[in-house]
Amino acid sequence: MTWKARKLQGQFLGYLGATIFLLALWQYAAWSLKTPLLPTPGAALKATLRLLEADLGRHLWVSTYRVVISTFISLFLGLPLGLIMGYERRIDRFLAPLVYLTYPIPKIVFLPLILLFLGLGDRSKIFLITFIVFFQILVTTRDAVRKVQSETISSLRSLGGNRAQIYRYVLLPASLPDVLTALRLSMGTAIAVLFFAESFATTEGLGYFIMDSWSRAAPDEMFAGIIMMALLGVSLFIVVDLLEKVLCRWQDLKGN
Repeated sequence: MTWKARKLQGQFLGYLGATIFLLALWQYAAWSLKTPLLPTPGAALKATLRLLEADLGRHLWVSTYRVVISTFISLFLGLPLGLIMGYERRIDRFLAPLVYLTYPIPKIVFLPLILLFLGLGDRSKIFLITFIVFFQILVTTRDAVRKVQSETISSLRSLGGNRAQIYRYVLLPASLPDVLTALRLSMGTAIAVLFFAESFATTEGLGYFIMDSWSRAAPDEMFAGIIMMALLGVSLFIVVDLLEKVLCRWQDLKGN
């Protein structure tokens, strides 16, 4: 068995063990509390499979669409702007005060205004998630570019590299690991914001499904929505991990 195969096997066994531990902990809590408000994992999984054939799948698709589109927009805007701010000191001196004044403000407080101007549909949810993830990617990219050694840039210049090649062959590869780490951390924030935004003034999405089940006193259906939202977050986390393995292959070489 090769080193990579052993590594993948070890990761699979680790995730399998963690899943079994969490399910066992959930089962023990359900047995101990003996309350209908906390169904067993088996009851929740049965409800999940049953509801996927009904409307749970549609709510999952709506939530996935909102998160994925928001992430793409955040990357499309935040990554190039972060590269520019990190390398172009004049532009950074102009934009940095604006970024650092607005970045610490909790963006969720703007939700009433966003709903007022963009309505109750997809646009308001996508804008809010983009608004939050964009700043995380922007600040991380800018700081990652600042850490690039000037000697590395000078070496490319001495070989005749122009400004565009500096961005493509030096700054972008150097900042990608930090950007993907920020994106991985942003997934949890995006899912939390999505739940909050979908929990009221809407009729679609996993957040709406969970709160609707709670209001109808259907805990098995509520936990079915929670399971799907957890799977959505884990799936996005895994996708970012795979992107890191493809785009930052040299990190595995450094670890050998």
